Amino acid sequence: MSEQHTSLGANRVEPTTPSTPSTPSAPAANAAGQSTTDASIGAGRATGRRRSDRIISASAQMQEVVDHASAIARSDDLVVISGASGTGRKHVARAIHQWSPRAGGALVEVQLAGSTEPTQARELFGEDGAAGAIARAQGGTLLLESADQLSGAALTRLADALRAAGGRVRLLATASLEGASALAPLGGQRIAIAPLAERAEDILPLAAHFLAEFAAEEGVEPVGFSADARRWLVEEPWTGNVRELRERIRQAIRLAGQGAISAESLMLSTEGDEVPSFKDAKRAFETRYVEGLLRRCSGNISRAARMAKKDRKDFYDVIRRTGVDPGEFRG
Repeated sequence: MSEQHTSLGANRVEPTTPSTPSTPSAPAANAAGQSTTDASIGAGRATGRRRSDRIISASAQMQEVVDHASAIARSDDLVVISGASGTGRKHVARAIHQWSPRAGGALVEVQLAGSTEPTQARELFGEDGAAGAIARAQGGTLLLESADQLSGAALTRLADALRAAGGRVRLLATASLEGASALAPLGGQRIAIAPLAERAEDILPLAAHFLAEFAAEEGVEPVGFSADARRWLVEEPWTGNVRELRERIRQAIRLAGQGAISAESLMLSTEGDEVPSFKDAKRAFETRYVEGLLRRCSGNISRAARMAKKDRKDFYDVIRRTGVDPGEFRG
């Protein structure tokens, strides 16, 4: 398969062997004893896809997304995939392309976030004899990330260009839940992805998936997660969704080394490649530890202190040091 990417911040995807469109593989039990769908792009076939490109789902919400995406893939319909940042919108879009009859054609990705109107026009339609993304996607698929950031003029011109292409280009677009309505003039179908916090059944299967992925990269044997780590993973709100979960596990492996991933290593993990200083790591641990306890205890300091096996006064001193407000956790 030929894949092309523009200069607007798109990460390159490794070429893959095209596969015949089919329905994602049936759910199977994972190490956590849950029913999961490992719908790797290419419908679970041995297509040479990277482990990181698979769609891992155990929740009813995500299974519905996979089923809808698989059904839509067989058509040439324009599809808008909406959801919060980090929920996996781009992965679903890539899956639709790979499951479609266009899988042997180009997948051209354009990141529109933060781009100016002139840059959008240049990337989509080309200039000075250089082909734009629409021309390069002939016979394949054009994936517009953050398409809700298209200017009104660019959106109108895009709709005209797609009509002129006469079905030779299929458009897939990602957008925020709020911004998806701005793409209504394009028509097509819609897929909405729920935040990770609303599909907690996916957390542990995803965590195991990322653990195997990054352990292989680091050259260590994946041991698994401690009981406290599994509990913490499920209780964490994951405001950054799947992207945040992935990054935390990547950093936790570096902190944990050869051992099992502990709750502490997950709490101390931060975004970016730098390992935090001991002082910053201790402060981050205390804050997350206190927040986690207070969340479980609905803000009851005495109960949280007992769980922490600390005197109530000492535990209150820790709360004051972290700046956490127990009142935020009271129902």
